Amino acid sequence: MKIGILAGEASGDLLGAKLIEALRQQYPNVQVEGVGGPAMIAAGCTSLFDMERLNVMGLIEPLLRLPDLIKLRKQIYQHFIQHRPDVFIGIDAPDFNLGLEYKLRHAGIPVIHYVSPSVWAWRQYRVRKIAQAVDLMLTLLPFEATFYRKYHVPVYYVGHPLAEHIPLQPDQLAARRALGIDEHATYVALLPGSRRQEIHYMAEPFLLAAKQIAKQKPTIHFITSHINEKRYQEFYDAYQQYAPDLPLEFFTRRAHDVMAAADVVMVTSGTATLETMLYKKPMVIAYRMSRFTHLLAKLLVKTPFIGLPNLLANAEIVPELIQDAVRPDRIAHHVLNFLNHPEHVRILENKWMALHQELLKSSSHSIPDLIFNLIRKSKG
Repeated sequence: MKIGILAGEASGDLLGAKLIEALRQQYPNVQVEGVGGPAMIAAGCTSLFDMERLNVMGLIEPLLRLPDLIKLRKQIYQHFIQHRPDVFIGIDAPDFNLGLEYKLRHAGIPVIHYVSPSVWAWRQYRVRKIAQAVDLMLTLLPFEATFYRKYHVPVYYVGHPLAEHIPLQPDQLAARRALGIDEHATYVALLPGSRRQEIHYMAEPFLLAAKQIAKQKPTIHFITSHINEKRYQEFYDAYQQYAPDLPLEFFTRRAHDVMAAADVVMVTSGTATLETMLYKKPMVIAYRMSRFTHLLAKLLVKTPFIGLPNLLANAEIVPELIQDAVRPDRIAHHVLNFLNHPEHVRILENKWMALHQELLKSSSHSIPDLIFNLIRKSKG
């Protein structure tokens, strides 16, 4: 049995790795090839291309990379036509994957898309293309499945694997011991994102906010983790420029330990906000992008929140700062508010616990079962 697969960024790589591990538990001889990062490769995926080539963000930035992305998609398509998988699974990366999925499906290859694009938030017309591109949509969040059913797209809400991976009761002390940091200090985590552009836009305000916090509370410690050495170096360069005296400890590929160890988290909008929620931490969510991208997003986005925890709660449970509102003083204000009001943090922890339990309510079908049911159906 052969599975084609493609993930385009770090969060998709982690989901893909967990999927491959689950597949191998039920079907040890399954072959998996496509595009993945280090986690998927370690799980047994043969990656045909470097996943970093797909790692772009925003509305404008991908245009600059368009020739390379078109060439890459054509090469991947040709590979799977010549070496046909029993099913192709696109993980997130909708701007790249959906076009590829459409072509593969119309060439007779069954297609699953894992992780819904945010069609419920913006560019809802994409649901028509999705209906033509996929045989099955797997969603991580319950409200996404409700949206697809309205448009008669085959869908399963499978729950979020992070909700199973992250314990309901995180162990802060164990995380601090694992990191080798002070067990009794107060820590603020800086998580500026896994993409180069996110480091570019978020490093300065996060570091300057940390300086303001340290000035008001000199005993505070700071920690950060990055997805790879490239992001580490980019953030370290910003640290040397903006806050070289800040008591900041750096880690690589230790984001979950850093979240668990922290008392408060500054986090760039994305999957990391959900992970921070599952670790039951108060957070300040922030996001900046190019001005032109922001103007377009304001016209197209149809959701009141950007952070997944607030979207799940359908309320602004934790503060969100976007674009010009991403100022060091405002970030610092919200972080200090959490540090100064532990009673608010306890209320927040209870809300995060309820949402965590909701995300554990997955479909009665496991993802490997759904995949192989589709394969059997396609073979008649």
